[in-house]
Amino acid sequence: QVQLVESGGGLVQAGGSLRLSCAASGRTASSYAMGWFRQAPGKGRECVAAINWSGSNIYYADSVKGRFTISRDNARNTVYLQMNSLKSEDTAVYYCAADNTPWAVSKWEAEYDYWGQGTQVTVSS
Repeated sequence: QVQLVESGGGLVQAGGSLRLSCAASGRTASSYAMGWFRQAPGKGRECVAAINWSGSNIYYADSVKGRFTISRDNARNTVYLQMNSLKSEDTAVYYCAADNTPWAVSKWEAEYDYWGQGTQVTVSS
């Protein structure tokens, strides 16, 4: 199975940028697809971006398209989420998730098999 550890969250002013990282261990990096989800207090968990094993197929939520970029470096077993032009509504706990089907690019929470502990992103206005 896969162990996932997120890092890079913090406090940033509106309009600023953060880069989240997700380090994976326990499985070959090319054997899984990856997604980034976020959850604000009192709200459901939302997929903001997903990427297949090779990086050739990518999904973005409409709310982040054009501002966020997902990428992966399989040699380093790491997935990234570059977040630019941050808004107050981006404030949430961000989770990294792995899907055992490496060809998949899914926005559905139920499709993912492993989850990280989450990292807090707070955007001040």
